[in-house]
Amino acid sequence: MFEGLSDKLERSFKMLKGQGHISEINVAETLKEVRKALLDADVSFKIAKEFTTTVKEKALGQKILTAVSPGQLMVKIVHDELTQLMGGEQEEININANPAIILIAGLQGSGKTTFSAKLANYLKAKKGKKVLLVAGDVYRPAAIDQLKVLGEQVGVEVFTEDGSKDPVGIAQKAIAQAKQTGIHIVIIDTAGRLAVDEMMMNEIAAIKKRVDPHEILFVVDSMTGQDAVNTAKAFNDRLDFDGVVLTKLDGDTRGGAALSIRSVVDKPIKFVGIGEKMDALDVFYPKRMADRILGMGDIVSLVERAQEQFDADDARNLQRKLAKNEFNFNDFLKQIQQIKKMGNIKDLAGMIPGMGKALKDTDIDDDAFKGIEAIIHSMTPAERENPKLMNGSRRKRIADGSGTSIVEVNRLVKQFDETAKMMKMMTGGGGKKMMRMMNQMKKR
Repeated sequence: MFEGLSDKLERSFKMLKGQGHISEINVAETLKEVRKALLDADVSFKIAKEFTTTVKEKALGQKILTAVSPGQLMVKIVHDELTQLMGGEQEEININANPAIILIAGLQGSGKTTFSAKLANYLKAKKGKKVLLVAGDVYRPAAIDQLKVLGEQVGVEVFTEDGSKDPVGIAQKAIAQAKQTGIHIVIIDTAGRLAVDEMMMNEIAAIKKRVDPHEILFVVDSMTGQDAVNTAKAFNDRLDFDGVVLTKLDGDTRGGAALSIRSVVDKPIKFVGIGEKMDALDVFYPKRMADRILGMGDIVSLVERAQEQFDADDARNLQRKLAKNEFNFNDFLKQIQQIKKMGNIKDLAGMIPGMGKALKDTDIDDDAFKGIEAIIHSMTPAERENPKLMNGSRRKRIADGSGTSIVEVNRLVKQFDETAKMMKMMTGGGGKKMMRMMNQMKKR
């Protein structure tokens, strides 16, 4: 995500390295490269020019502190302006009504149906809401079947009406059922449509008029770049939607849609899709995205993901075991499984400052833990409970049973010992300080 843009921006800032001050000349050279980087990321020329003009005005108006280099100051100004370009502050989805009605609109193939299920899962799991999904795409039978399958995956009921070709009627009946059964939120998935298809645009406008949604979300494939921005404007002119959802942001995207869409439609990006799994949905935070674009990582999001997966009781139990030197391979396996639930490994690494750049050309397989899991599963219950039993003959048997080598088994045992030592340090006084610091960061 944004790898190309990040690299080019970093190169442009290097032009100021070694400079004693910011001048009209060196700013012009740097911002020429910044503008080129934005254009290459599929940001429109108008927005790229306005952005660099604003940065230039702010840079030339700043006094350089002795503790801050011109390059560092430029990074800060660009960071602040990128944050503003993408909306400034994170904006919440409106779910205050009962039931709250959310209408999903977008182009064909933009990922509306998958997003609808992801949103239902997010609202159920993280907001504690009872959700009803509505299959309003009456033109594509596969969409109804897809929503049923996804609804079952996330444990959310799906409202359908076999044979009906009236999406307005389906939506109205679903809302009536929601009111009777105590549903908190109704999410209406609609058919994909083209902005140039007048009949289909009239239909989505009619659905809006008749069901009076509290939130309209426009779903757009971020890989379509500047075309996504132009489409968003056409839809916004007809629907006046409340927010944008960027899907496939984990793909080979240049990032132009994320950077431009707020300026064009004056509507916030509320969610981003970052993978195919049902929990691969992130709330959009402009500042955090600016951090990641400029290679600063995103520790706050990483902490939040960790807090979602790590149970407080489990953490206390683990701390007790570490204090007594009772940490074993069962605990180690459990930690690995919780890390896997947090998401794509390379994406997680990219949230650590500096790691995204270091791993840029490294292919990290999501199955990277498979060998470790196979080795642990090949141990006897006694060996998992008591790591001190791991002598040479046992290691050979485990290697044969897991289809690995003794070298790999030895490596795992060493990793286990190092992990146990590190975790014991973290759960001591230093660890408590670290947890307090992480919680403070989250509140910012």
